[in-house]
Amino acid sequence: MTAVDDLDRKPAEAVRLATSRADDAFTALAEIRRQLATARPSFIFLFVPNRLQPDDLAAALRKSLPNTVVFGCTTAGQITPRGYENDTLLAVAFQRHHFRVASILFQPISPVSIADVVSQTERLATQFRVTPGRKRLALIFADGLSKQEDILVAALEAGLKDIPVFGGSAGDGLRFQRTQVLRNGEFHSNAALLLLLETDLEFSGLGFDHFQPTDKRMVVTRAVPEERLVLEINGSPAAEEYARLVKVPVGELSPMVFAENPVLVRNGNLYHVRAIQQIQGEHGLTFLSAIDDGLLLRLGRGKEIIRTLEIGLAVSGHDGEAPDFILGFDCYLRKLEIERKGLDSEVSEQLRQRRVVGFNTYGEQHLGVHVNQTFVGVAFFRPKAGAPL
Repeated sequence: MTAVDDLDRKPAEAVRLATSRADDAFTALAEIRRQLATARPSFIFLFVPNRLQPDDLAAALRKSLPNTVVFGCTTAGQITPRGYENDTLLAVAFQRHHFRVASILFQPISPVSIADVVSQTERLATQFRVTPGRKRLALIFADGLSKQEDILVAALEAGLKDIPVFGGSAGDGLRFQRTQVLRNGEFHSNAALLLLLETDLEFSGLGFDHFQPTDKRMVVTRAVPEERLVLEINGSPAAEEYARLVKVPVGELSPMVFAENPVLVRNGNLYHVRAIQQIQGEHGLTFLSAIDDGLLLRLGRGKEIIRTLEIGLAVSGHDGEAPDFILGFDCYLRKLEIERKGLDSEVSEQLRQRRVVGFNTYGEQHLGVHVNQTFVGVAFFRPKAGAPL
């Protein structure tokens, strides 16, 4: 295993990190500004806990970071140099010597205009030409309650062509009331933020979950696709049939049960999680990804989550070196399961040792596919000898 030091003992070279646990937006951003005083960022990501009001943060941004390009979103939790946290404002400042960025805000995205997304994305990719010796990647932060990420990401892949895209859906703790993305000092709902990055760093995409399919099959026999709502499974009321298959009384269905008993859909030779968000009405199930009549699903069974995390994060560069940092998008349902099993300290230690920073999402985007209960990320490797710092 490649030897690594956490971000406190050996700070990243390509980014600077700052955190605040203050309750007040102005105090929190003042602390962030002080910690980043010597940074020279091309742009900053802000991952926002749900105890801070976005409107207050927007006002504070104009005072604390008036001449800085800031992007970000609300979250269902943060991944800081300490590991999992819930109430921390996290800033990731991308050093200008190593990163360049262009952005588009798509709004509204419900419904998505596929033609508009493709044309705007193609135009951005054409105008944002790559510098010789550098590479491009794309990041997407979307309103996590929009129910449009599946279509959006497919359109982005068509527009971006050979540029890989990764990302996460904005969260709202466990409230599911309002999720927002941040661009140009303003927070936006019913919107998605596309960032096209150019970097001189080597990078590698990550995407993994900890489930395998069982022999328990389900067919969606009645659905409202635009609402991601399933009313019947196998010809029976959806909640009752799902409860029967997982052997839990329907009255005891909860986010924790959904997290530990996901349903999977096959895509080629791979299975992706179609996570259940909640019971809708008396018998319906609301999903966090696209759903439709006739869709064949399988009940998933969990594998050892610590081991899969350890394997998934054990990425190295071409010369065998550990990442400078990993930008991570981790589903809130994974975090729920980890906390219920009492593994949060152990998982936080893994994230800390593997130099992961990011946030907990309402869904993840990985190379043109919207997924759930998955860790998606990008590992960036240290600048080569002689590169500017």
